[in-house]
Amino acid sequence: MQPLNWLPPEGTQVLFVLFLSFLIGLEREERRAPDDRSSFGGVRAFPLIGMIGYGVGVLAGGDLMLQAVGFAIIAGFLLMAYWHKLSTSGYAGVTTEMSGLATYLVGALVYRKTFWIATTLTVAIILLLELRDRLERVARRIEATDLLTLAKFLVLAAVVLPLLPDVAYGPFAINPFRIWLVVVAVSAVSYGSYLLQRLTRGRGGIVLAAVLGGAYSSTVTTVVIARRAAADARPHLSSGATLMASGIMYLRLAALLALFNRALMLRLGPAFLVLAALGIGAGWIWTRRPDRETTATTAGFAAKNPLEISTALLFAALFVAMLVATHLAIRYLGDVGVYSLAGIMGVTDVDPFILGMTQSSPAPTPLGVAATAILLAAASNNVIKGIYAYAWSPRRAGLESLILLLGLGVAGCVPLLLLL
Repeated sequence: MQPLNWLPPEGTQVLFVLFLSFLIGLEREERRAPDDRSSFGGVRAFPLIGMIGYGVGVLAGGDLMLQAVGFAIIAGFLLMAYWHKLSTSGYAGVTTEMSGLATYLVGALVYRKTFWIATTLTVAIILLLELRDRLERVARRIEATDLLTLAKFLVLAAVVLPLLPDVAYGPFAINPFRIWLVVVAVSAVSYGSYLLQRLTRGRGGIVLAAVLGGAYSSTVTTVVIARRAAADARPHLSSGATLMASGIMYLRLAALLALFNRALMLRLGPAFLVLAALGIGAGWIWTRRPDRETTATTAGFAAKNPLEISTALLFAALFVAMLVATHLAIRYLGDVGVYSLAGIMGVTDVDPFILGMTQSSPAPTPLGVAATAILLAAASNNVIKGIYAYAWSPRRAGLESLILLLGLGVAGCVPLLLLL
């Protein structure tokens, strides 16, 4: 890194340390009250700390032990400054002192020519300091259950997954790592939708709830909206939102196909994008139609935690069952057996079956058979959701939802003409 050719490399590094540490000091200077004489740090102190970090690196010749001694000495001075601030004001945060320690590290990192890390560290420090109020508001909105949910996701993704062997076992080629990777991927999509629903906390109305719920489970979302339809008394809004949730389902399936089977994604991706646009667009237009009842509906529905360990284990069991059922259907019933299984799976969540297709294609399931089965399962699921909506909604809202979802189901079969 030598943008200034008339300077030696060390001179350029010194200027870079001064620039990064000055940015941190400038942010702290702006935060400090004009009459506050007890607080530490500003546009002079932070560049000095950065230069000390760089200078110690030069004198130590890169020896980590000596640089750690320098870090401890700076930490001692910062501790004295914090103690003085605490004794004079009675209460004080520690972010400025921690920023000083990080500034020392910035100087040491520049000496080691890790410019990208030094810059990233500086930017992260400034963002954390500048966005303090917003971050505190977000923290106040996070409940203990949300942290527990995050911990469960980390258990699934970072603890269990690395321990599983990436080896296929038995006549059905059951791969524990691949199976749990599917569980983690589906949980990540569901968890992202869950977090957005928690953050919005009902704002945005039933349409936003339908979109976020469709990314989690369009079947569950359809049932929830259907049950709410009687209280809302807005059939166009309820049925249109139900259609939008099913449109989002195609986007979710496209994302999962892209993760686990590129060939199937290339085969079905364009059709899924068109079907998603059709469902979302037509559903949105339908929600804009005026209803006789003019009462505004602003509340969404309560998001259910998708990351219960028992739920993950159940999904894994269903996924394995679908893999075994698909192998047996191919072996004993042929293509017709797979298509029949696809139609039956529309009664419930189709993710285990469709992701099973991604793992069994191209062998022993031919690519065309897997693509056809996936389209049939999604279309069947739309029809079944229409029946669910008709059963749980008031007659008008249920009839509209049934007709719209039947239409999307029929549209979902049109790509089959290209696969036959």
